[in-house]
Amino acid sequence: MDIEFNKREDQNRLKLSDINRLLAEIKKGGGEKRLQKLRDEGKMTARERIEYLLDKDSDSIEIGAFAGYEMYEEHGGCPSGGVVVVMGYVSGRQCIIVANDASVKAGAWFPITGKKNLRAQEIAMENRLPIIYLVDSAGVYLPMQDEIFPDKEMFGRIFRNNAKMSSAGIVQISAVMGSCVAGGAYLPIMSDEAMIVEGTGSIFLAGSYLVKAAIGESIDNETLGGATTHCSISGVTDYKAKDDKDALNRIKNIMKSLGSTDKAGFDRIESAQPKEKPENIFGIMPASRAEQYDTYEIIKCLVDNSEFEEYKPDYGKSIICATARIDGWSVGIVANQRKLVKSGKGEMQFGGVIYSDSADKATRFIANCNQRKIPLVFLQDVTGFMVGSKSEHGGIIKDGAKMVNAVSNSVVPKFTIITGNSYGAGNYAMCGKAYDPRLIVAWPWADLAVMGGAQAAKVLAQIQESTLKKQGKEISEEEHKEILDTITRKYQKQTEATYAAARLWTDAIINPVDTRKWISMGIEAANHSPITEKFNLGVIQV
Repeated sequence: MDIEFNKREDQNRLKLSDINRLLAEIKKGGGEKRLQKLRDEGKMTARERIEYLLDKDSDSIEIGAFAGYEMYEEHGGCPSGGVVVVMGYVSGRQCIIVANDASVKAGAWFPITGKKNLRAQEIAMENRLPIIYLVDSAGVYLPMQDEIFPDKEMFGRIFRNNAKMSSAGIVQISAVMGSCVAGGAYLPIMSDEAMIVEGTGSIFLAGSYLVKAAIGESIDNETLGGATTHCSISGVTDYKAKDDKDALNRIKNIMKSLGSTDKAGFDRIESAQPKEKPENIFGIMPASRAEQYDTYEIIKCLVDNSEFEEYKPDYGKSIICATARIDGWSVGIVANQRKLVKSGKGEMQFGGVIYSDSADKATRFIANCNQRKIPLVFLQDVTGFMVGSKSEHGGIIKDGAKMVNAVSNSVVPKFTIITGNSYGAGNYAMCGKAYDPRLIVAWPWADLAVMGGAQAAKVLAQIQESTLKKQGKEISEEEHKEILDTITRKYQKQTEATYAAARLWTDAIINPVDTRKWISMGIEAANHSPITEKFNLGVIQV
């Protein structure tokens, strides 16, 4: 390996180390004292419950670990959105697990908590995966009730989804392992099977204090909505568990009893490791998002045997389209080429930019993958579409629209890996969050923004200075630099991978070495859901 490779490797591994350090803090939830308090109450923590439930030595992936990062700080923060979501295996069955973290504000729901729960349900619904709820929540976080309660994609949508999943035959299992109050009390009864832990679990629309205030009745919470009440009198729950482990063991037994499901039929053969080590990604990727590199080298680190069959290799070179296998699964790869390339007309094309010929090629390739029932993997390192009179006169908008149309109407599952830049309309064409990828993840150094930080900062600084000049203020060189630096810092903060992950624009920030696992588990999940729609581009300009 050359010196430049080693320098890149060191810098990129430091970025991964920073992410892992932040993640370790996030996983402490509300802090060690609050976690210990749960244990002293006879409970397991949210992460301990999930760890006990998952099959030993099986793969799992965590969705939305960074949700809420550096948000709600005036309210004390909300690590992981106060809920842990994992895709894994219970009794050999792939499923989604949603566990309230009672160490974070007693498991109360912040706005991001609702968004994360809805994302978990979305993954379960589109992949027809069983979903397990480990309930331990004080309900809506009242100081922010206006941002979690009334709108379409808020708290009430959870129960609408419960009903839709039940109608669709998607298995839902609830274990009430702590508080389950107010609107949240509907969750267990809307699940297929529900259980409650004796002594710690409780379900009621209103607790004892509110009951006293509302109707004057004096009653304790256990009598009002404890395990004996709901298993022997109300019939809200199906089983009484003596402790957390007893409830989790019962869930394992239920999962063992599930029948088989129809499959989508995505092709898989025996897996093979890449000949080029995935660890080499750290040395291939440049430390600066503006530098070039050869995307072919990245693909070789991700696909089985480092082998792929490229589609139209001599045309539209700023996007690479190829079929390959990842962990044995047949996939179609759409990747931005970050290296300066020469077009078929002999013109130089900038790396990471989508040109008309590339968009045209990608549209046709996406259509072919839909025809052959091949899942799509987007490796996104894109700065946007080519601009200027030549591109406009050549119909870049028309060709870009065709690609966006193909991505939008694709019926095979899509998976997006943001390997570097994700700017502007390029984010859309390369299957950003708005285009329903089954999973979307970012590498630690990814940037997401409407445009690059340097360009955006200059535009914003010009606008601010223009406003000040209209007010009769002259801007000195020092003031110009101060304005530009302030805007640049703020803007660049908003482009970082952690900022996007905190808001669930991505499902996770991952170690590039784990990319194959995420794609493989994602396709396995998607294979539970047969394709019922036909691919149709609709009306397009040709």
